Amino acid sequence: MKIDEIYQPSSMEIVIPPAGDPASETSEASATERLKRAFLEKLFYVQGKFPALATHHDYYMALAYLVRDFLLCHWVSTASVYTSQKSRTVSYLSAEFLLGPHLGNNLNNLGMTETIRQALSELGLDLDRLLVEEDEPGLGNGGLGRLAACYLDSMATLNIPSLGYGIRYEFGIFE
Repeated sequence: MKIDEIYQPSSMEIVIPPAGDPASETSEASATERLKRAFLEKLFYVQGKFPALATHHDYYMALAYLVRDFLLCHWVSTASVYTSQKSRTVSYLSAEFLLGPHLGNNLNNLGMTETIRQALSELGLDLDRLLVEEDEPGLGNGGLGRLAACYLDSMATLNIPSLGYGIRYEFGIFE
């Protein structure tokens, strides 16, 4: 099934895939179907686009919002555990962060890369083509920024509750 087969605009009407009951679907095929449906919903409801108007950047943004929702579920679960255990949290402030692109890394960390690749392929899209749409989020010029990223990665690997804080530059040397 290609993306244009799902959304067939007739005059001003856009056909949205039905939501269904995700709880009743457990197979790998149904996981792919649920991801395709969720992706198309993000494209339509968040990006406000349908395939005839969507650019690669729109598809990238729909995927990024989809992955964000999965990360949010994990974050809420983790925050709940930390709160119930009254865990202390390390806060790291750095003016520079060189984290690299996030979307592919987040897909990998969630264990979703191949399932997403399959779902997008069935919609006629290429995951690698969408991943190149991501801008480099790094702030800084090297040493300290990379150190900050490594420090946060190390704490995550060791399951140390931690947050990284930075400065968002709109103008200046980091733009």
